[in-house]
Amino acid sequence: MSTLSHTFFIALSMIFTLTLAMGSAELSPGDSRSSPAMSFYDVLKSNGLPMGIFPKGISDFYLDPDSGRFELHMLPPSPCDAKFETRVRYTFNISGFVNYGRIANLSGVAAQELFLWLPVKGIQVDVPSSGLIYFDVGMVFKQFSLSFFEEPKDCNAVEEGDGRGNEVFFFNDHGRIAEHASGNLWRKPFADEERMADS
Repeated sequence: MSTLSHTFFIALSMIFTLTLAMGSAELSPGDSRSSPAMSFYDVLKSNGLPMGIFPKGISDFYLDPDSGRFELHMLPPSPCDAKFETRVRYTFNISGFVNYGRIANLSGVAAQELFLWLPVKGIQVDVPSSGLIYFDVGMVFKQFSLSFFEEPKDCNAVEEGDGRGNEVFFFNDHGRIAEHASGNLWRKPFADEERMADS
């Protein structure tokens, strides 16, 4: 009987040890998944960026602390728009690289310019601060007052009748590219007539 009790005790101890090891692996300090203790807004603040760059409604995020690469997901409704000096559109999946004072290789964010939605490829603030923030929309940087981005804004569902509300178009030498709200890209080559009209 004591051999059976001893074997049972050893097995129970091993299960307890494995459970503890697995639990500590999930909660290790190097784990870069989102946690209740840290929000993506905290990541922005620690990198000298205003919290309001992204709206309310981030459901979860991933951050690689070594490279600064991040991915975040927005709660429904997405895509959604936040109103600053202009409208900014956020898709469900947003990714990029965060460093001190800037976000680079941004995907999933677009800014409205007249009737066009231009993809925001990067965001930058001056260090030391001049009170301005810059959105890289391809060929130009759109300049805004930093005060618009102090606090996260509400993000509202894309309005009906907003044209191609789920697609953002940008152009390169090879054709027209659209980024759909799902994050998928599609390309339409220029016809010879379109290419000649651009020359």
